[in-house]
Parts: sequence; structure tokens; C-alpha cells
Amino acid sequence: MSGRTSRLVVISNRVQSPKAASGGNQGGLAVALLAALREKGGVWFGWSGETVESFTGAIDLQQAGGVATATVDLEPQDVDEYYNGYANRSLWPLFHDRIDLTRFERDFEGGYLRVNRRFATTVRPLIGEGDLVWVHDYHLIPLGRELRRLGVANRLGFFLHIPWPPTRILMSLPSHEPLVRSLFDYDVVGFHTQDWLDAFLHYVTRQLGAELGENGIVTLGERSVRAIVAPIGIDAGEFETAARSEQAKFAHDRMHMSATGRSMIVGVDRLDYSKGLPERFGSYERFLTQHPDLQGLVYMLQIAPPSREKVDTYQAIRAELDAVSGRINGEFADIDWVPIRYVNKGYPRDELAGIYRAARVALVTPLRDGMNLVAKEYVAAQDPDDPGVLVLSIFAGAAAQLTAALLVNPYSADEVADAIALALRMPREERVRRWRALLDNIRREDVFWWRDRFLGALEQH
Repeated sequence: MSGRTSRLVVISNRVQSPKAASGGNQGGLAVALLAALREKGGVWFGWSGETVESFTGAIDLQQAGGVATATVDLEPQDVDEYYNGYANRSLWPLFHDRIDLTRFERDFEGGYLRVNRRFATTVRPLIGEGDLVWVHDYHLIPLGRELRRLGVANRLGFFLHIPWPPTRILMSLPSHEPLVRSLFDYDVVGFHTQDWLDAFLHYVTRQLGAELGENGIVTLGERSVRAIVAPIGIDAGEFETAARSEQAKFAHDRMHMSATGRSMIVGVDRLDYSKGLPERFGSYERFLTQHPDLQGLVYMLQIAPPSREKVDTYQAIRAELDAVSGRINGEFADIDWVPIRYVNKGYPRDELAGIYRAARVALVTPLRDGMNLVAKEYVAAQDPDDPGVLVLSIFAGAAAQLTAALLVNPYSADEVADAIALALRMPREERVRRWRALLDNIRREDVFWWRDRFLGALEQH
């Protein structure tokens, strides 16, 4: 290696362009990676989101804000099989314990492997000697293996942003063994929580015969990988600032006026079956039934922007939520009160910060979630003198860090209903105490801490 600082090559399914990020609505992951790319130099590579009749491997290289991005177009068949198929009909439901929604098709797996090979071949000329290569998420698990086959000897890291499934569930995936073995072509593999790491270690030791060493080193044959826990955070300082912006203040005041003295309960989730939205609506209905004295004094705002609309299971969840919210409103609404406001659109981050700040309670109750950054954003947006209360699923990765939240089992309508009532009646002193403990963690283990933790491990390996 030369004496220069290692450049960083980031590879993910999609790329956040610095130009789009300059609008202030970028996610925490994009903020951290773009900052690292500015500091180290390098490039962010991924799919453009566009299709082309025949794959050429032509790279669209852009430079903006001190960051280089490189994107490639895929064929429609690639998108159907790799993205809509294997990634989102096979791996996503399986890794979220929804084997009932998982579809196994040879064409899906073939397309997934083909696109990973195409990514590897296309990005290979962009990787220089000594560069650190950081691959992200379930779309690109075999990419490290494909890069090694092309002679890439650089340090390769992989981070999984979703849960790792229990062994008994993972074994239902055809070709599960070669998929997992491909992770041993990386030098470092990262997970959000100890639970996800333990599930990975259980599989590789029981099914593959891997051996555990010191400092997280796992050895399989001649290959060793370091497996670490590195929970992702948010840009806490930026989000706290966003909550005090004019856009946030306007959104806060708008919510306050529309509430007409009622307490708001908020949920913000991408429209996905893993988020437990039908169960959440049912829990809220249970709360209304058990606390008739609070009917008319609260309302629930559920923001659920649609996603992956070409996948049939997402169409089904939207139809179900339309029906459930309509039934609850029909049963409980009065001439001047609607218990659920259900909105199928997204909002800019500054507006969301203001909405969070106006909410007395946040319901973050996924059935299974790798991390869930909404929980952290809600805490960061709160008024220090009068903070709201976070109700958080024990099955969200964030629960391992945010222990001062009201932790609940999202499958239990009674438990979530009780937590809503407790949150609404919680004295200010207890709300402040819990909020301070949550904010301390969110500030300390922010997205830059996460980035530095992972890259530090990769540089040391």
C-alpha cells in the first residue's frame, strides 16, 4: 500500500447524490457517507434507478459538493428479478420473519446473482490500490465474492441494515449456504444489534462449522471475517437544529391549531408489513375502547408513504390499512372528531421534525426492524421543557439502545394500549427524565460514531 490515506468506495443499491442532499432532506446514512467521502475521497456507486433496453455497464460519473457518484442503468428484467424479486420478495420478508410472504423463484435468484456480478464488473475499474470498499445491505450480499473473483484484494466491508433471521428461518431459503458463505469474502461484517450478530454466529457455527476466535473473528476454512455490532444513529445535531427551523415551527403550529386542544399520537413509517401498522391500529382501537374518557381528547396521525408499489404484498397492506382505519373512524368518530388521520404521503425532514415536536406520544411499533431511525428522530425533535413520550417495540433494533422508552410487545394490543394511556398521563418530570436519557444515547452514538466505528474496524483488520 502507498502512504496516502485510503480512499473510500461505497457501494449500495441506490446512490444519494450530493446535489439532492443539499436540500436538507437527506437521511442520516447519506449524511455520514457523503461526509466520509469528502474527507477520504472516493466514489459512491450504485444503480441509477433507471432502466435501459440492454445492459451496457456504462457509468454515469458525477461530481458535486466534493463527492463523486457513479451510477449504472439496469435492464427491466434485472429490476424485476433482482430488486422486485429476490431482494424484496425473497430476502426482505424472510429476514423479517415473514416466511408466509416469501416467494422463492429460480429466476429471482438468477437475476440477483447476475446483477451482483454486473455491479462487480462495472465498479471494478473504480477501485484503486489501497481503497477501502464498503458494501451496504441485503441487495448486495454476494458482491464481495464477485469482487474477489475479479482479483480485488482490498479490504472489503459489508453492513446489513436489516435483521439477520434465526437459523431455522434462514434455512428455508434455497441456496442459503452459498449466500452466507459469500460473506466470508469480506473482512468485516456489521450488524445493528447483538441479537442480529448472535443469529449470524449461530448459523455459521452450527450449519457451516465456522470457528469463533477473539475480537469477533470468525473463521471458515481459509477465510476469516470480523463480525461486529455497530448500531446506526442519526445526525442528532442536525435534526435538533431542524426541529427549530422555520419550516418545523410552521408544521408544529399547523398541527397545534388543527389539534384544537387534543393530544396527538404520531406514527411515521414506510408502508411495509414489517412495521406492524394493522396491529398498531388495532392497539389504538383497544385503547379507545378501554379509555372512553379519553375519546375525543386524542387523535392518531399515521404518516405512511407507499413503497415498492409493484410488489403485491405492499398493495395488500395498503388495502388492509385503508379498511381498518375506515372501520375505526366509522365506529368512534364524532361530528367534531376523527380518531385516526391516515396519510399516504411523505414529508420533508424539517416538516417531520415539527410534526414530531407537536406529538405527545410517538408509536414506533414494528414487528421486526433492523434499527428504526424514526424513534431517534422523534427524541431529537422534542422540546426540552415539555418532551413527548416514545413507545417503542422490543423488536426494533433501536430498543437495545433506547431503554428509557416505554418498551412494548407490538403483538399485544393490551400492552400497547396500556403504554399509550401511561404516556398520555405521564408527569412532566418523568417525561423529561426519560427524554434526557434517550437523547444522551442518540447524541453519543450518532451516525458519525457508527461510521467511524465500522471504518475503524475495517482499517484495523
